[in-house]
Amino acid sequence: MAPATSGEPPGIGARLRELRRLSGLTLEGAARRAELSPAHLSRLETGHRQPSLPALLSLARVYGTTVSGLLGEAAAPADVVIRADEAPAREAGGWRYRSIGGSGRAMQALRVHVPPGTGQGELVRVHPGEEWLHVLTGRLRLFLGESEHRLAEGDSAHFDSLTPHRISAVSPGGAELLFVHTLLRSADTTLCLGATSDPGRERRHGEDA
Repeated sequence: MAPATSGEPPGIGARLRELRRLSGLTLEGAARRAELSPAHLSRLETGHRQPSLPALLSLARVYGTTVSGLLGEAAAPADVVIRADEAPAREAGGWRYRSIGGSGRAMQALRVHVPPGTGQGELVRVHPGEEWLHVLTGRLRLFLGESEHRLAEGDSAHFDSLTPHRISAVSPGGAELLFVHTLLRSADTTLCLGATSDPGRERRHGEDA
């Protein structure tokens, strides 16, 4: 891995290592307090593994900071309420979504309408982090690796984003869902839904690939 250039913010691994040293903790001591193995914490600090949200929460508690602080993000705005009229609908690749979470956070929260018959326009995504979705109306097909899951109204799913994944609506009117995902790479904070500005980075699949 090339060294960071002057002025470039350090990666999360370097920040975790620096915070541990500032806390006066050994690798073993910090891992024990965060309920992680020393080997796992070492891989996080060297950038060989991306931290999950539970690991980030534990390490933030140990180092006396926030998840946003661990990620090197700016402090979140003081207003924690997002009004309905402050979240206008946007569209990307046939999907309609509203951002229902605050900016500058470690997670992105969206309300999404998935139109029916969008299989040919979907992307298989693979990236660090975690995702959670909850079906408000309609029915979904969720593909995780080689597995397929059917989700109906009221069903939820929570999975590791490193598992290749995609979703499609199977109900005639499409599906409405709540969607939350972590943003662990500042250079890759685009939506994990609909179109992408760099389609060469993802694989396109049909509805029954």
